[in-house]
Amino acid sequence: MSSSIQILAYDDTPLGVLCLRKRELLSRPGTFVTEITLNHEFLMSSYHTDSEKALSKIGVEMHGGADLDVMVGGLGLGYTAKAALDTGQVQSLEVVEILPQVINWLQDGLVPLSEELNKDDRFAMGEGDAYRRLANPPATRHDLILIDIDHSPDDRLGTVDASFYSEAGLRSAHQHLQEGGVLGVWSYEESDSLTAAMNQVFDEVQVEPVRHENELIDQVQTDWLYFGKRRSINS
Repeated sequence: MSSSIQILAYDDTPLGVLCLRKRELLSRPGTFVTEITLNHEFLMSSYHTDSEKALSKIGVEMHGGADLDVMVGGLGLGYTAKAALDTGQVQSLEVVEILPQVINWLQDGLVPLSEELNKDDRFAMGEGDAYRRLANPPATRHDLILIDIDHSPDDRLGTVDASFYSEAGLRSAHQHLQEGGVLGVWSYEESDSLTAAMNQVFDEVQVEPVRHENELIDQVQTDWLYFGKRRSINS
């Protein structure tokens, strides 16, 4: 429970009822967190963002280049995008977000990172289906593609097509990468099937668990990050 709560936005979407709220933690007076719920179930928070940031940091590090062109599937609260921009190795970053309400929240200054992202000339976002884009032939190729949309490959939002996580889906996404490019995928649970599919498609695969202590529920939680690298033409 919280000592105070403020509803910042409440919207009906194709995925269900989406709520953006800000609350003060009862256990930590003076500490305010911004949260998103979907159909009255917790989705994400500004309080624990280590794995979202690590998705960007490890992806950029695995690529190893500079002046990177980045695509992020799923805006959320913006921590994945902000972490990528903060590396100093990103020249341009586009977020593809399926819900216009989430885009509006950031544009309207309702989330903690609104000001920083809105004023960054390297940052752009647009409404669209990231999975559908990656399933189609590429109009452009990226150095880094970061996907943080579903809870996990087996626990997807709404009625999302699971084909992205298959070998065929990953091969299609692979075509959207530049030589030496990296695909990164966030999941709250380990997925052996995703690891196996990525090993069939990518020249280099890296799986990174990110553990953090959630003192609010007195549990240690582990999120899982999956990375696949396309071979460089010079390798």
